[in-house]
Amino acid sequence: MGFFSFLGRVLFASLFILSAWQMFHEFDATGGPPAKELIPKLNALRKNLSSNLGLVIPDINIRQVVATIIFLKGVGGILFVVGSTLGSYLLLVYLLLATPVLYDFYNYRPNEPEYSSLLNDFIQSTALFGALLFFIGMKNSIPRKQFRKKTTKTKTT
Repeated sequence: MGFFSFLGRVLFASLFILSAWQMFHEFDATGGPPAKELIPKLNALRKNLSSNLGLVIPDINIRQVVATIIFLKGVGGILFVVGSTLGSYLLLVYLLLATPVLYDFYNYRPNEPEYSSLLNDFIQSTALFGALLFFIGMKNSIPRKQFRKKTTKTKTT
């Protein structure tokens, strides 16, 4: 059982670790290709939030956002592999913040081609979020130290 649990964590975390590794190698002075994808999405989010809430949202340094994403995915994935709940919390924070921004299907109409692709990715990230919640719940439901009952030996007379 322990081996399969470890293998499952490795396979699950490989999604985040390999993605962080690729983002790290593409990272440059501008933030790389992920920054180019995030800039319009963050601008649309700022516009929506400021128009709906009436607040002025300051500019965000996209390079720091990409570096934070790399950190959360990489360190969170590695800690998750070793069974740490801190790693799962880091991945939860990443998914909680990134999913509504990256997969903004709500900005498209259902008949547009981007809508179904973004909706599928949003649902997949939501499922990953649920799997992490399940892991945390299972990890917290198992007692830290399991005591074994002493078996009494029968005496022969």
